[in-house]
Amino acid sequence: MGVPVVSDGIAPEGDSTEPTLPGHGSEAPAPEAPATEVPATEVQATEATDPAYAGGSAAAESPDAVLAAERLEDLRRLQAEYVNYKKRVDRDRSLAREAGISHVLESMFPVLDEIHLAREHGDLVDGPGAVIVDKLEAVLAKLGVEAFGAYGDEFDPMHHEALMHISAEVPADATATTVVKVLQRGYRLGDRVVRPARVAVADPE
Repeated sequence: MGVPVVSDGIAPEGDSTEPTLPGHGSEAPAPEAPATEVPATEVQATEATDPAYAGGSAAAESPDAVLAAERLEDLRRLQAEYVNYKKRVDRDRSLAREAGISHVLESMFPVLDEIHLAREHGDLVDGPGAVIVDKLEAVLAKLGVEAFGAYGDEFDPMHHEALMHISAEVPADATATTVVKVLQRGYRLGDRVVRPARVAVADPE
């Protein structure tokens, strides 16, 4: 179709542009490259390590958080110190109690030895004296005091002190040095020997 011509032979301004033929003039814009997708695992790793994620949780801790951690550590240390202190106090209290009982027991040895001799001679079979002695021995047992040493015991240097080694009859089943006479009974407090039993011993035939 031809260009319209006006009476003065000049083409209209709006139609002065010639059509662009394919392959000539301005080139068509190149197609955009498709966006590359980031794997979900990389996104998660980034979120876990990048301080920009999670409100900057991986960034430096706030002063309040640092102070709270220090106070918590102080409390744990104080708790451990208190537990150790309580153990020491309990141990010292137990040792002090045993020391006090041992001191009183040692001062009573002469009386207890007389009671032992009286029993050996049959003087404390009954009567008021026997009742008193029974009560005294019950109190000592309640405090953890135990008397030991008897005829037929196998000699034990940790519990017996042999004052005499004699030739005497021993029990038929004895196979080692045996106690044949108790001169003074021994006393222990718990597992600790306060006084060993003083005895006479003999060997089996």
